[in-house]
Amino acid sequence: MTDPAPSRSAQYSRVMLKVSGEALMGDQGYGLHPPTVARIAQEVKSVHDLGVEVCMVIGGGNIFRGLQGSAQGMERTTADYMGMLATVMNALAMQAALEAHGVFTRVISAIPMDQICEPYIRRRAVRHLEKKRVCIFTAGTGNPYFTTDTAAALRANEMACDAIFMGKNGVDGVYDKDPRTHSDATRYDSISYDDALSRNLKVMDTSALALARDNNLPIIVFGLDQPGGFRSILAGEGPRTIVHS
Repeated sequence: MTDPAPSRSAQYSRVMLKVSGEALMGDQGYGLHPPTVARIAQEVKSVHDLGVEVCMVIGGGNIFRGLQGSAQGMERTTADYMGMLATVMNALAMQAALEAHGVFTRVISAIPMDQICEPYIRRRAVRHLEKKRVCIFTAGTGNPYFTTDTAAALRANEMACDAIFMGKNGVDGVYDKDPRTHSDATRYDSISYDDALSRNLKVMDTSALALARDNNLPIIVFGLDQPGGFRSILAGEGPRTIVHS
């Protein structure tokens, strides 16, 4: 039986989905909310079922955020490594949820921890994608002072992804101001990398956005809290913001 070809409704054949750790909390203030993790896994499965190859990077802010630890007096490098370990916990939870839906998944860590996940080897990861396995890249870049946004941009380039999809909770794109506190906020349908950087629009952190710009890698920002949203956006439908050259 041959692997399914990418659906004509999908404009992309290999994509990176970046999910914040906070997106896994649901209505809780901390940690993992299993029904929310399962719902996001279903979103990923719906895209995987189109034949699209999916990479993921998940943040760790629902468990520990390095910058907050540093701000409270912890040494920055130690705090960042703790944040990386939080991303591994989230990746394992997402792997379990995806495999419960019948989607073969590999967790691939920038920090070797062979008993629970694979070390990052680019050619091996590419082969997993070719075999239609979802690859969850975790532990950031393996280096302190770099965020999971930068890890997503780096791995997306290394995997030759067609685009980075930034799944947001509570917003459905990039706005000129925070729509949660300003009723007159306006969503951009499209914006350039340089405009997003110069206006400090918080699409991604600046190093990640610059890395995407330098490699002409489009970034699509959309609302992940809408059922079926990921699949619709992949097909070019629904509210979103495209950041490109």
